[in-house]
Amino acid sequence: MHITYRQLRLFAALADTGSVTAAARALHVTQPTASMALKDISDAIGLPLYEVVGRKVILSEVGHALATTAREMTATWGRFEQTVDAIQGLTRGTLKVAVVSTAKYFMPRLIGAFCERHPGIDISLEINNRNGILQRINENSDDLYIMSQPPRSAALQETVFMDNPLVLIGAVGDPLTRSRRIPLASLAERRFVLREFGSGTRMAADQFFRAQHFRPDIRLQLGSNEAIKEAVAGGLGLGIVSRHALHGLAGEHGVQALDVDGFPIHTHWHLVHRAHAQLSPVAAAFRQHLLATPAADFLPLDSGASRPRPTSLD
Repeated sequence: MHITYRQLRLFAALADTGSVTAAARALHVTQPTASMALKDISDAIGLPLYEVVGRKVILSEVGHALATTAREMTATWGRFEQTVDAIQGLTRGTLKVAVVSTAKYFMPRLIGAFCERHPGIDISLEINNRNGILQRINENSDDLYIMSQPPRSAALQETVFMDNPLVLIGAVGDPLTRSRRIPLASLAERRFVLREFGSGTRMAADQFFRAQHFRPDIRLQLGSNEAIKEAVAGGLGLGIVSRHALHGLAGEHGVQALDVDGFPIHTHWHLVHRAHAQLSPVAAAFRQHLLATPAADFLPLDSGASRPRPTSLD
């Protein structure tokens, strides 16, 4: 079969965007040109690669396999281009980073500092929930991933680069905000607002509660830190969020961290990538930039956040 590199790029764009029109736009071609090229790819392979259901492209099994192959080949070529650029001074290239939603509170500053050093680098930042990041890891969609609860897999390499303390928060007017060393057991009659199942914060919270033999009375399960903070500020219950979601402070927007025994729950941020994949020069440079950056540089001075713990699993 004969398929060109440009056609592979187009099919990868189709898989990433889920739309022929969006894929055409990404490669700067017209929609009819993209449709004809995709038909040529299907004809060359001899099997159906996708179907369109309600304007949404659904890949077949062979289509998923081709998308993975296309991403790997385009990534390999991209690494070669970046190797040439690195020899010339790392003056251009593209970095693709995917992070869980809580990391959005500090990632822009990390990326901003990197771009100041390398203004010619283009950045693609994907923010998603943990399940979405796991899917992107499986599809090898990005160079690097940042999450608090990485999957255990020999195919992945993870490095701890910063603490991620989880704090228990209450509404600013709650009497608990004036108390110290609150026993966890005394909160048995209080309602809780927690993240959804599958999120890194919820996984750590559930593990902590099991270890303490405490069963929280859960009123709501919500899919974002902002929703948690709004619900807690509205008096719907106590919540658990990363201190980063409070911008590193003890209180924000009507909520305040509580002094409860066992809190903060100590978790960490992990930098993840495929263990046996060669990082592009841009990705390797960003990884080094991230590991070398003190966490305190990205949080308020009174946040109490600890310095990074560059524990490497290399």
